Amino acid sequence: MPADATAAPPPAAPRPAGHIRLTSHSGGLGAPPLHWGAATPAERGPVVGTTISRGHRNVIGTHSGSYSVYRALAVAAGALSRDHRADLTDTSPTDRIGPHPQWSDPARIVSLDPWGATVGEVFAAELAAGYDIRPTIAVTKAHVVLPEVADAIARGRLEPDGHVLLANGAALVTKAAIEPVWHLPGVAQRFGCSETDLRRVLFEETGGMYPELVTRSDLEVFLPPIGGQTLYIFGDPGDLADPAVELTARVHDECNGSDVFGSDICTCRPYLTHAIEECVRGAQHGGVGLVAYSRKEGRALGEVTKFLVYNARKRQVGGDTADQYFARTECVAGVQDMRFQELMPDVLHWLGITKIHRLVSMSNMKYDAITGSGIEVGERVNIPEELIPADARVEIDAKTAAGYFTPGPVPDAEELAKAKGRGLEA
Repeated sequence: MPADATAAPPPAAPRPAGHIRLTSHSGGLGAPPLHWGAATPAERGPVVGTTISRGHRNVIGTHSGSYSVYRALAVAAGALSRDHRADLTDTSPTDRIGPHPQWSDPARIVSLDPWGATVGEVFAAELAAGYDIRPTIAVTKAHVVLPEVADAIARGRLEPDGHVLLANGAALVTKAAIEPVWHLPGVAQRFGCSETDLRRVLFEETGGMYPELVTRSDLEVFLPPIGGQTLYIFGDPGDLADPAVELTARVHDECNGSDVFGSDICTCRPYLTHAIEECVRGAQHGGVGLVAYSRKEGRALGEVTKFLVYNARKRQVGGDTADQYFARTECVAGVQDMRFQELMPDVLHWLGITKIHRLVSMSNMKYDAITGSGIEVGERVNIPEELIPADARVEIDAKTAAGYFTPGPVPDAEELAKAKGRGLEA
């Protein structure tokens, strides 16, 4: 631990009234050093992203991802004191994750803080010394109740065992919520660009939201205002890191329309619930299951863009056809997909995963990212034909023709040109 790590930090400077700070830092006085990828939390140092004592901050941005804006609104409305410190009593994880060897490999994890769930323990001295260190990961227990799981029980595909699956259809899970914590040099390396270019584009394309991106090259860690991810673990979380225990896993990107409201234009919810069924079955047979759910709504384009694309697909001459599926998205958004999967494997490395025996995904991008990061993948599990909604046939055919995994035939050009989707008024 650095010699000054537990020393009492200098008092926070009073906040002058009547002018606006153009930087969120006060020269970095008293800020603990950060050494990304260090083997121990003492060597690595804590992530300090709170704004109470600005001189203690050693990152760009603030905690809570996209919810940081709501925190600002609460402060502006007078509902929250800007000096509030979290009481972390009894908030420790219900299950211990790691540490794993991947935690000390700066090339394996660049988008989350591997020590983020245990700050109350590993940075106790710094907390006692007055540093306001917040968890960026929380681990808890839950019962997950889905009508599709209850239906699987009724049809005899699943059988309650009282341990993984209860008679009322509830699946018992460990779940973890993870906020984004980006090590900018590592993120730039993943995307094949220079750190300087990454910082400048992040600064310019957010309208100059974070000046430190271009003024403080010494600050290498950024807490971006984006959605995080949630993990659902079926079985013993400790088994995730054991390659001898069969792991069934799905990495799922958010789709509010389907996942929550059951829209039938895509296969997102059917594939998600199918994966949960597979995870339950795998855990009951002595394995472990994992669903990693990332907030990347509408291929990370957002729902407004996604709905605009729906209209364009349905109104185009010839109807909603698979051969125009990606083209219509690109016409509106300028790109087919912004769910770049370069950062996705980080959470798998945080869990210590080295092998996925059954990957419930047809995505070539996800498969390539996972295997490219050094994780072995065995069987790939596609969505069963009977679970594909009629209006989602366009999506499935377009994706399989574009290289998504399928054990069946790949549609040819003639098949792709046939209109299969409903019209807007149907």
